[in-house]
Amino acid sequence: MHLLSCIVDIKKLSLVLICCITVFFLSAQQRNCGAMQHLNLLHSKNPKLKIHMQKNELKLQKWIKNSSIAKSTVLTIPVVVHVVYNNTNENISTAQIQSQIDILNEDFRRLNTDAINTPSAFTSVAADCEIEFCLANIDPSGNYTTGITRTYTSQTSFSVSTDAVKYSSLGGINAWNTSQYLNIWVCNISGGTLGYAQFPGGPSTSDGVVCDYAYFGNIGTATFPYNLGRTATHEVGHWLNLRHIWGDNNCGNDYCNDTPTQQSENYGCPNYPSTSNCSGNGSSGDMFMNYMDYTDDACMNLFTNDQKIRMIASINTYRSGLLISNGCQGQLSVNGCTDSNACNFDASANTDDGSCTYATTGYDCAGN
Repeated sequence: MHLLSCIVDIKKLSLVLICCITVFFLSAQQRNCGAMQHLNLLHSKNPKLKIHMQKNELKLQKWIKNSSIAKSTVLTIPVVVHVVYNNTNENISTAQIQSQIDILNEDFRRLNTDAINTPSAFTSVAADCEIEFCLANIDPSGNYTTGITRTYTSQTSFSVSTDAVKYSSLGGINAWNTSQYLNIWVCNISGGTLGYAQFPGGPSTSDGVVCDYAYFGNIGTATFPYNLGRTATHEVGHWLNLRHIWGDNNCGNDYCNDTPTQQSENYGCPNYPSTSNCSGNGSSGDMFMNYMDYTDDACMNLFTNDQKIRMIASINTYRSGLLISNGCQGQLSVNGCTDSNACNFDASANTDDGSCTYATTGYDCAGN
């Protein structure tokens, strides 16, 4: 009898462990954006900020009403990526960072190869946002830069609630001029958060985007099913004042008329059509492939025209400093031998570093 009781207890324990592991696995597979948590944190610190942002929204709506962007100029946003790492795995490669910049350019210009997966019901509103990104090559002091900073930290992770990664005094690194650069911090974020962004109108010292190092770019540490760089695409959308497509409420408002009203966020990759019990959802159902939903990276493939207009309006109102930024206008300094008569002439070099070598009189560079 005692043995039978032990066996039953072991089975119960095993079942509990299986359930816990299953819950952990499922939660790890769901997208978790901390943008609204960060916004609520800012509101709690400064109750007047909510009123300020409401006024900004009215200003944005007025700009949209009175402006035409039918044939707008392509806008290029200078980006600085701050890699804040505690170990070598978190210190992601330059190639991985560049892969994310490439993805942003593809997604915001609708040059993404998976654009063909947009259902025909939504192709008429799918937009080339005419926004591009470059790693800055001029820093705020006017010096040449790679657009990447690397900072070792003793902190093993950073949380949305403290926002510490944005401050050198707290183990992170201070932002570059946030009116003229998009600051992206890449670090280990605690709590299962993939990334978060600050909406326009918040404090300048914390303005920008934060992404977990495991969900940035599409090579290196990029981790399935968020290994195609869409976390940054989603968060930059927030940084340019896009809301979640469900309006962060049951059948909420995302301020874009061409996105169907939907009941809540979608996860994974639903079968099309996937409908919501909301007025305005329509026969085509949820636009779950929109970058501002919570679906897997491989399921996302579009911004809409109204989302484009909202982002362009945000740049022209709250983020107008980007329009005069020279962060992408410099020529990178490439060191090497610039003398075409030298044996080691480097055609790509524009700064002579004194390394030129020459053939001995009577001989060629090979010594013959």
